Formats: sequence, C-alpha cells, structure tokens
Amino acid sequence: MGQVTEAYEARVASGDFDADPAQVTVLPELDRVAGALKSAPPRKVLGRVLKRTPEFTAGIYLWGGVGRGKSMLMDLLHDVAGDDQSRRIHFHAFMQEVQGRLHEARKTQVDDALIPVAAAMGDGLRLLCLDEMQISDIADAMIVGRFFEQLLDTGVVVVTTSNLLPDDLYKDGLNRALFLPFIELIKARLSVIELASPRDHRQDRLEGEQVYFHPADASARAAVERLWNGFFRCDAESLVLSVKGRRIEIPQFANGVARARFPDLCGQPLGPADYLAIAGAVRVLILEEIPYFSSENANETRRFVTLIDTLYEARVRLIATAANAPERLQVEGSGAFEFERTASRLREMQSAEWCRA
Repeated sequence: MGQVTEAYEARVASGDFDADPAQVTVLPELDRVAGALKSAPPRKVLGRVLKRTPEFTAGIYLWGGVGRGKSMLMDLLHDVAGDDQSRRIHFHAFMQEVQGRLHEARKTQVDDALIPVAAAMGDGLRLLCLDEMQISDIADAMIVGRFFEQLLDTGVVVVTTSNLLPDDLYKDGLNRALFLPFIELIKARLSVIELASPRDHRQDRLEGEQVYFHPADASARAAVERLWNGFFRCDAESLVLSVKGRRIEIPQFANGVARARFPDLCGQPLGPADYLAIAGAVRVLILEEIPYFSSENANETRRFVTLIDTLYEARVRLIATAANAPERLQVEGSGAFEFERTASRLREMQSAEWCRA
C-alpha cells in the first residue's frame, strides 16, 4: 500500500470524511508520484554531484466538478512529500508571483527573463502542487507554456487540480492559438485524470448548516470561525487576481473557499469584471460584516448588488454575517425597492435546494 493511500485510509478511519470510490481510483497515481519522490535524490544533490538532469516523473492533472475532493487528494500527496522540497499554492497566486518576478528580472536587461525566473523558482524544488488551474489573464496565457516547460525540464514534478479539461483551458481567450502548446504540454507530460465523483463533498459538508448569520456579533463570528476551521480545514493564504491590470486581493483563501470582509469586496471601486473573476476563482465565499444599506452608502450598495448577482449566476455558495435579515438590510433610500430582488436572492442562496440546482 502506498503512502497516500495509507494517509487517505487513516483520514477515513478517523471520521474526517467518508471514502469515495471515485477518489479511491485516483490514489494509485498519487502513490506513484509519492514513491518516485521518495526514491529520488534531493534536487540540489542531483545538480551539484551527479551533474545530470533527474529522471523524468510524470505529474498529474486532476480535473472534475467542484467539491469532488481534488484539492484534498493533492494535499494528501503534499503532506506525504513534506515541506522540504515541495510547495503547495493556488494557481492564481503562483502566476502572480511569476509575473512579479518577471517584472523584476526585466529590469536587469536580461535577454530572456523567463529562463532565470523559472530556474530560481524551481531551485531545490521536487514537487509543485497547484490548486485550481484556470487561465483567464492573457498575460499568463502568453507565458505559461514556456515557463512550465522550463520548470519540468529541471525535474520538478507538477501536480495540479482544475475544474476543466485541459482542452477547455483559456477557451475563447484572446490569441488562444498561442496558448495551445501549453495544452499539448499538459497532455504529454502530466497524467490527465478525471475525478468523476457524483458527490459534491463541499456542499455535503454544509448540508443542514446555517450559512447566514445576523446580527454580525461575536456569536456570528464564532459560527463562521467554526465553519472555516472545522468544515474546510483551511490553511489559508491570500488570493490575488489580476483583472485588466488591476489587482484584487482576497485576504484568506484555501481549497476554493475565500473569506473576506464587506469592505474588502464592496468598499473598493470594483465592477462586474472584478466580481466575475472572483466568482470564477472561488466555489464558496465567506463574506463578513454586511452592513445596513441606505443613501449614505449608495456606492457600496450597488457593488454589493452586483456581487450577489454574480455569485448567484455562478452558483457560488455564500456564507455571510450581516446586520440583519436580508429583507431588512435596506428599508429606506432610493434603492430600497430594487434591493428586494437582492434580498430574495440572499434568501434563496441559503436553501439546500438552491445549492443542489
């Protein structure tokens, strides 16, 4: 029995989650990668002593519907591999780091900034775990293929999750023909596996749970903290999205679950494109401290209405703390009548029927 299988069975035995036959079929591939990593010498030994390129180990591209356990399985592999020569990061955050390093490297007048950046980011690294690969930014699309080719050539094993088939990445994107070699690279050098479970485990964990809390007091904060820590077991990092050159930061993010305060998302000058990017990157949004709305915060009200509309259409699950029940968040001001639709959607999004639709 492989190490990842052992870790999975231990979690099932402890009651952390129920075994899923679809997840079990993926375990041998994860064990294969874990075994190859365990038997390989450290990357710096290979480069300094053996003076040769390490033997190629195919990574994994694990795709499937939301909430099927892709991130959980990848995290088991990362835990087995240990932190010494492995890294786990959300894909958007990783590409933001790549773009930042490229920007700094270009200041040095280097001929091809991508080569030293890929070498530096792969130095000493054996396993790179990337959560939720999704290409929406043209700047990422134009460099991701060459960057990952450089990374893979140094012996880094890439394991990534995605909601999409490789062929559907950056679909209908600008200059997509230039992106197609990256899709072929994925197919050639990663094992493409579908996690075809009929269950949405993330929604299962919320089954029967209250997801809208008011007033936004200490009791509501404690309830949200319990969901965040208990249900999602999150080791969070910030998520940075780039939309038309603008930087959007969500303070806490892990395994498709984002957590932010109302001012983070509605107190900033964000618009529909920004909220579409957020809805595309997260599957559950925890939004805290939704206030009362009136003519005094009309701009924030409009942004909140747009955000809720976007989450609703994208079927993103919302967990919220608010000043009052949805119908009582705006009872005066010029937009009170229009806000009734938003209140109705907030109410509908709390129901088990909506999240199953």
